[in-house]
Amino acid sequence: MLELNSLSKKFGSFTAVENLSLNIEPGEIYGFLGPNGAGKTTTIKVIATLLKPTSGIVRINDIDAHKFPREAKKYLSYVPDQPFLYEKLSGQEFLLFVARLYGMEKEDAMKSVKGVSEIFEVLPWLNKRIEDYSQGMRQRLILAAAMMHRPKLIVIDEPMVGLDPRGAETFKAQTRLAAQNGAAVFVTTHQLSLAKDICTRVGIIHKGRLVFEGSMQEFSGNGTEHLEKRYIELTS
Repeated sequence: MLELNSLSKKFGSFTAVENLSLNIEPGEIYGFLGPNGAGKTTTIKVIATLLKPTSGIVRINDIDAHKFPREAKKYLSYVPDQPFLYEKLSGQEFLLFVARLYGMEKEDAMKSVKGVSEIFEVLPWLNKRIEDYSQGMRQRLILAAAMMHRPKLIVIDEPMVGLDPRGAETFKAQTRLAAQNGAAVFVTTHQLSLAKDICTRVGIIHKGRLVFEGSMQEFSGNGTEHLEKRYIELTS
């Protein structure tokens, strides 16, 4: 569903991502881990076609995402680490706006808005303007929007920002369900416990290069303590 082939991104003389190759299949939850400045967000922005690669190819559902971005993005749902929300819209107006962007018919859009709003527990807030939402409610709303059109590829940068424990458990459950239904999920996080809970496979990026890739079991070894030690070793 998502293929990165020899992907590199440079900003002048600085190489943010170097010769990165990944392949994420439907049904996988892939954790993309690394320290600050490692190249995670740059990689995600290239996947989402917000940045052009210096070299290499991004394919989404076998479509070259940078040659045919509109076609590729039909399959993609992208949640940045600092999502932009139209604050003068109500939650319902925002969700309907997103639904129509993805070409959903009005009746299907209304059903989907109600469904994701109940799941992420934003239904009581739908008629309020987004400017009145807390950080956690904004994150719930953007995650609801991401799931609304049943995307085949879900790309999320730091999903847990502002979420309380209940919201975090909802996100985990919905991510697992999306994967069970055939979606590929690509998620970055600094929370190793989250990666351990939901990821089937992980890649570790350090200074723009992939330094580890394997199953969660191969990475975590004997538990969380080993996981943290292993992560520090790989990124030192």
